[in-house]
Amino acid sequence: MHCLTFGVEEHFQVSRFDSPMRRRHWGSFESRVAGNIDRLLELLDQHHTRATFFVLGWVAERRPEMVKTIAACGHEIASHGYNHELVTAQTPTLFREDVRKAKVLLEDLTGRPVQGYRAPGFTITTETSWALPILVEEGHTYDSSILPMRQGHGGIPGSSPWRHVRETSAGLIWEVPPTTVRLAGMRWLVAGGPYFRLLPFSLIRALLDGDNRNGHGLVMYFHAWEFDRNHPRMEGPFLSQLLHFLNFHQTEKRLSALFNQFTFAPIQDLIDQSSMTPMDDSLRFAPAAAPAIATDLV
Repeated sequence: MHCLTFGVEEHFQVSRFDSPMRRRHWGSFESRVAGNIDRLLELLDQHHTRATFFVLGWVAERRPEMVKTIAACGHEIASHGYNHELVTAQTPTLFREDVRKAKVLLEDLTGRPVQGYRAPGFTITTETSWALPILVEEGHTYDSSILPMRQGHGGIPGSSPWRHVRETSAGLIWEVPPTTVRLAGMRWLVAGGPYFRLLPFSLIRALLDGDNRNGHGLVMYFHAWEFDRNHPRMEGPFLSQLLHFLNFHQTEKRLSALFNQFTFAPIQDLIDQSSMTPMDDSLRFAPAAAPAIATDLV
């Protein structure tokens, strides 16, 4: 089974453009997320496809009807936290408060349990592995935050790239990493994000199909703002601009093409059909002590 996931956040909340100054002005920026979600829901309906939407609590609080509409269309509502803070910039106490606030809000809006969580910037790392037992204690049954490679602020090189169960001090939790592929001796995150837009599409399709032939389901990931045909320009470093905007217009077209090759479903469908057996000891990582709060968020 292949899974399709979307991060639901405003365009001005993207981590690569984040700064304390920008955060102070979140409330004054134009909100575009509802229009992007409408376009996405229409696209998914055309292809009779259901997906997982990792919704930011800050957005859900301001767009409650949007969240209810996503759920009413048969899609899974999961959590992206509340404030879009990197886990590496939080203490365990702050993380718990953020996760709990988002989960309660989303469950109140939909009347359904929220099983999944995805950290902003995929920032559950070796140093922030203390976050996993907190997710278990707060009622999450799966996480989709750990990349088996270094990527920006996140990633745990050498961790399992496939769906598996992790054992924590608070109990078991599914880990469902976005799909990566091995190319030229390195792992690449091609199931969404910049590489999905930048690499030749024929190569993307071949890499994803090769992963499928290895017997592992795909976990695709996108963001609602990637489907905004009139995305406002963002101020930031040149590399951030390049990764964010290059081939931006290709996202919807390429995803539509994938619907002809793969069949997708929400993550909760995959989890519901699987038994919960911890992974091999060789793939575990030990819980780390809480780190000092990071300051390099720009």
